[in-house]
Amino acid sequence: MRTPIIAGNWKMHKTVSEAVELVRKLEAELQDSPVEVVVCPPFTALSAVFALGLSKVKLGAQNMYHEEQGAYTGEISPAMLKDVGCQYVILGHSERREYFKESDVFVAKKAAKALEHGIKPIICVGESLDERRAGKTFDVVVTQTKGALAYITPEQIADVVIAYEPIWAIGTGETSTGEDANEVIGKIRATIAELFGQDKADQVRIQYGGSVKPGNIAEFMNQPEIDGALVGGASLSADDFTKIVQYE
Repeated sequence: MRTPIIAGNWKMHKTVSEAVELVRKLEAELQDSPVEVVVCPPFTALSAVFALGLSKVKLGAQNMYHEEQGAYTGEISPAMLKDVGCQYVILGHSERREYFKESDVFVAKKAAKALEHGIKPIICVGESLDERRAGKTFDVVVTQTKGALAYITPEQIADVVIAYEPIWAIGTGETSTGEDANEVIGKIRATIAELFGQDKADQVRIQYGGSVKPGNIAEFMNQPEIDGALVGGASLSADDFTKIVQYE
């Protein structure tokens, strides 16, 4: 039985004080939730959120570099994230792929290094609108999934989370239907089974992301292949994010 995981990607939002206020509200509201809850604030707020001593809400980062240390101006290492209490890190988000030209190989190196440090990667995959219209959705997500998992061992795969985020649905108000998302996520799971075997694939949690809101979360969570959500804008509101986590 896979434990659902709902993570909030705050992107470039929230000052330190705003982050602390939001997480305090979530920690108080979500104590009884059976869902695993993760928040991913900006780097500047990680230490302050960790200092709250959270018991329910887990801490994640939005990105990291794949080297231990060195002359990499502006980058953050996995050891640094571990030091401030991060248990998860988002990797390969479409915004990183588009704006910063991150490749599948680059994402794969990051994922392997995160696991080496005991940080679970949330690896994002998804197709553009043009790729969707061209009928290339499966081709894109299979290629990205295989690429991102290139350096992962069978012993590590259960600690990987995959987030299917169709690029055309991120921040646009457009969403996939539950059935469509379930079909694509089923294809991702079949790809993992091809690489690691069905038993291993059945342990991997796969989220849906893309304009997830309180009003549509149940449509996705009621699908058999979908194990959670990676939430963008709605995770910036304590009320909205609480409603998403408490979707039943």
